[in-house]
Amino acid sequence: MDNFDKKNSSDGSKALTFPAGFLWGAATAAHQVEGGTNNDWTQWEKDNAERLAKEAAGKWQTWQQEKFPEMLDPENYISGRACDHYNRFEEDFDLAKSLDHNAHRFSIEWSRIEPEEGKFDEQEIEHYRHVLQALRARGMEPFVTLWHWTNPLWLEEKGGCESKDFACNFAYYSQYVVSKLGDLVNFWVTINEPTSVISNAYVSGNWPPQKKNIFAAQKVYRVLADAHNQAYVEIKKINQKFQVGFANILHFIEPLNSNSFFDRATAKVFNYFVNRKFLKMTKNNNDFLAAQYYFHSRVKFPGKIKNDNKIISDMGWEIYPEGIYHILKNLKKYNLPIYVTENGLADVADEKRAEFIKNHLIWIHRAIDEGVDVRGYFYWSLLDNFEWDKGFWPRFGLIEIDYKTLKRKIRPSALEYAKICKSNEIDPPRVDERLSP
Repeated sequence: MDNFDKKNSSDGSKALTFPAGFLWGAATAAHQVEGGTNNDWTQWEKDNAERLAKEAAGKWQTWQQEKFPEMLDPENYISGRACDHYNRFEEDFDLAKSLDHNAHRFSIEWSRIEPEEGKFDEQEIEHYRHVLQALRARGMEPFVTLWHWTNPLWLEEKGGCESKDFACNFAYYSQYVVSKLGDLVNFWVTINEPTSVISNAYVSGNWPPQKKNIFAAQKVYRVLADAHNQAYVEIKKINQKFQVGFANILHFIEPLNSNSFFDRATAKVFNYFVNRKFLKMTKNNNDFLAAQYYFHSRVKFPGKIKNDNKIISDMGWEIYPEGIYHILKNLKKYNLPIYVTENGLADVADEKRAEFIKNHLIWIHRAIDEGVDVRGYFYWSLLDNFEWDKGFWPRFGLIEIDYKTLKRKIRPSALEYAKICKSNEIDPPRVDERLSP
């Protein structure tokens, strides 16, 4: 297409060049990296750490337990100081800048900003102003997430995501933050992965408030969609030029047997509730789409998932780069700019991460070449971090964290990604690994 330059790579084939102004970076979330939080998850960790450590022996495979024995220790499940990013953000942004990132996604911790209902902490607003100024000083475009799953304790006491007040409380908080920090931010992500919360907290019942109830799940769909819609309106009142969206985790779903009517029907049901429903409920209230991809699901009636799992991460998740291409092609019909705001894997040995990034970007480039308006890519995550009910053992970071000393160490894969960020291009697949349509 005419919006691409295709330069010669070392073997004479054409390098794949991304559009001018493409954003390259990584993402974090406050509770996972900052440390010192006091929210519903903080309390839940303390109440459930012993149970999670005991259950790990039956949940994870033998090779995983041997590789990550810390999963059997209750301390693994207490976020505590995490990466101490709250105090060390400038050091971390220096590392990101050294890796040629020109953008960064992070979240603001609601419980810091509004520790009591209607009472806002100006010192915490000032802290996040310093965070944003640090990014701007390093030439990095901030993407700011307003809600990444954690609720202030006062809101949780009112019912959390089921509360009839959640949407208006969230809109009020959003309006306050944006009015205070909007001079430093162009891109606002209202809520992160609403379907992850619905699935893990209200369908499987693994996350707080561990309420395995399909009716509660349906209610939370409505509450979170309403929260996004109300926040969108309030943010646009402040400045119509602000770009507002929500971060949507999207699965590439296909029937296990494409010739089976029942498998095809099951795949359609999965696709609706996982990928399409929330977009439908927030129609006309998104300026961009924030796509997050981790999972490929080959579904069999009545609802089993049977993937090939030829290559997996440390968490046992299938690595399937082609899926991101299909997801992006499906999003093209919405006619909105798209940013891939999360895509990553747990890989403590750093054996697969460089190829993981490269192969996903090759498929993203193919989608762009076919007319999909993708404008940025954020690897998850900049740092090793606290992975919710899994704790610290999964290692997603471009930067390794020694949790005893908090020493940072750039992984080799981060340097490979840095070459892509700097050049705005990627080598094409070799002849023996050409991508099929």
